[in-house]
Amino acid sequence: MSVNHEIKSQLAKLLATEDLVVENKQVETACFNVHTRVLTLPTWERATSVVHDLLVGHEVGHALFTPDSDWFKERKIPPQFVNVVEDARIEKLMKRKYPGLAKTFYKGYSELSEEDFFKIEDEDISTFNLADKANLYFKIGNFIDLEFDAEESVLVKRIADSETFEEVLDIAEDLYAFCKKKQEEESKVKFDNHEQTSGQSQQDGQGDQQFDLPQGGMDSEPESEDENQTKSSSQQTETEGFDGEEPVQQPDNSPGETFDPDVKTMSSLEEGLRDLATNYGPENVYAELPALDLKKVIVSNEEIHQRCADEWMSTDSSAFEEVDPEFKEFKRNAQKEVNYLVKEFECRKSASAYARATTARTGVLDCTKLHTYKYNEDLFRKVTTFSNGKNHGLVFVLDWSGSMCDVMTDTVKQLFNLIWFCKKVSIPFDVYAFTCDYPRMDANGHMNLSYEKKHGLVQVREYFSMMNILTSSTKGKVLEEQMLNIYRLAKFFSGPYRCLYNCPVGMSLSGTPLNEALISLHQIIPQFKNTHRVEKVQCVILSDGEAPPLKYHKLFDNSRFDEPYIGVNSLNHNSFIRDRKTGNTYSLDVDWYEHVNIMLRILRDRMPSVNFVGIRVLAPRDASGFMRMYFKTENDYQKIHKYWRKNKSFSIINSGYHRYFGISASAMSQDSEFEVKDDATKSQIKSAFTKSLRNKKMNKKVLSEFIELIA
Repeated sequence: MSVNHEIKSQLAKLLATEDLVVENKQVETACFNVHTRVLTLPTWERATSVVHDLLVGHEVGHALFTPDSDWFKERKIPPQFVNVVEDARIEKLMKRKYPGLAKTFYKGYSELSEEDFFKIEDEDISTFNLADKANLYFKIGNFIDLEFDAEESVLVKRIADSETFEEVLDIAEDLYAFCKKKQEEESKVKFDNHEQTSGQSQQDGQGDQQFDLPQGGMDSEPESEDENQTKSSSQQTETEGFDGEEPVQQPDNSPGETFDPDVKTMSSLEEGLRDLATNYGPENVYAELPALDLKKVIVSNEEIHQRCADEWMSTDSSAFEEVDPEFKEFKRNAQKEVNYLVKEFECRKSASAYARATTARTGVLDCTKLHTYKYNEDLFRKVTTFSNGKNHGLVFVLDWSGSMCDVMTDTVKQLFNLIWFCKKVSIPFDVYAFTCDYPRMDANGHMNLSYEKKHGLVQVREYFSMMNILTSSTKGKVLEEQMLNIYRLAKFFSGPYRCLYNCPVGMSLSGTPLNEALISLHQIIPQFKNTHRVEKVQCVILSDGEAPPLKYHKLFDNSRFDEPYIGVNSLNHNSFIRDRKTGNTYSLDVDWYEHVNIMLRILRDRMPSVNFVGIRVLAPRDASGFMRMYFKTENDYQKIHKYWRKNKSFSIINSGYHRYFGISASAMSQDSEFEVKDDATKSQIKSAFTKSLRNKKMNKKVLSEFIELIA
């Protein structure tokens, strides 16, 4: 059964009791960076779930209990000896901290023992040095027979009782000295035996013809030259250590001269675990969101409208003879919907306040109830206390991309309704339009980069900007003038007025940097809350399409230059975004258009008190494709499509938004006023009345759901 690495990553975080960053990569061995708090785990595809849990628990033990110290600068101990003692200590501490892990360690090491990961099946364990036997004892001692003499038992008990890393170093030092002493003694014995055997052979062979006897004795067949070479090579291989360590030197003419002893069971286990890891296929990529400098991202409200004023200063006033009255007419007609929003908001706010109300006795007699003293015990006055409701704020994000040209006017109208509502109920707001076409140059004509490019950071395009087109911080009259500017631009993009006036430089429609806009909200929303001192923020995003797939900065090697350079690469199905603030990791194993939902999930996890509302103004040709993104089965699609045809709107609750509204652009552009000609027939009057009711019903339903979210 395959292992879900992300679930195991969550296990590691829970065991570590911190926002540990866990990466599953194609590496041979696990490692933990104590500075960055990043735990890198191999992709143990061939490991069972129990063995995987054992390995994760072991590595988290190092993360929790092994200190960040350069002990090797002061202690001359081979690392394997320290690992033997430290492994025993941290596994003991992990089982003490999490008693349930004892069963996991037992089952995991049982499987490793059965699969002979320590390569002891054909070995005589009694010939192993103490470090090897101790390593086996503390890992698979339940499944094999081990014996220790009195001197060895003292060191084994010290390992079992170790509590601190300093004790580990002391014990490892003594263990190394013990093993080296034993190896020197054995080497001396072998040397003496070799000398005695050599001397006896020379004495027995005096006067005889000298020739080499085969090792098997006189009855054995003599070995060929090739066989001698093979055997010599085999003997040399048997004495070599693992992982490129120096071999133990065989006895020579210098008695007692040996190399450092080796812990071969530790090397065997590491080699076996490397075989469990998968080193083929695409490498997992982990990226993080950059922290943007808002001063280099946000274009101020004053700058935006000063640019509009400068552009239209020389424009003949007759160019606005049609568009300006149209704006005033829209404002007059929109007041009914705005008033409906205000009424709904106040009703829901009052109901919420009464739900939080508490009633208590004051201790003062209520004289109006004294005459009921014979049958009523409740004669005291009562007081009802209302809990203070939370003050609200709204942040609007408007799509300023080229595909919005056909629906920009209708989207802006919907935005203006919400802005007038905010003004009436005194809710502070800011409106940002995202673009990648605004010129943000420094004094030298270079782009003002909003963050430092580093390997592993999600890319934010250099020309990305958030234009603060409207804000509640301006006075009422100034706000109306600014709304007129935005209405002029919206009508300009739709086509009819392009020949009458120009669009200010930098404010034309561009690409769709929606993902970049969501990244910037990580700084914009907290800044908005601090500026306006609001407790609850609603974020409304008005868009008509999806953002392009995410990319990240990657360090590339360049053969033409001495140093590598930072480039850009795509984030694909094997990619993850990690958030250090929440400790969460988000898989991008989704379709490219769902990257926006991942970015919204990151925002929601980091800001649980913020509601994110999406409003998608749909042209008739786009409705079906949009619905199929979120209603996968044919049955669900047919249901929502039927609802759409009837109501010209619908809402989605299974997207990255708390609520995602789809609204027909054609329905929004139709006037909901009941107007007919004086000579209209009965059928014309009926048709106009039905149309008016339908439009009002659609608007009220959507607006009611919106108010329900923010009240």
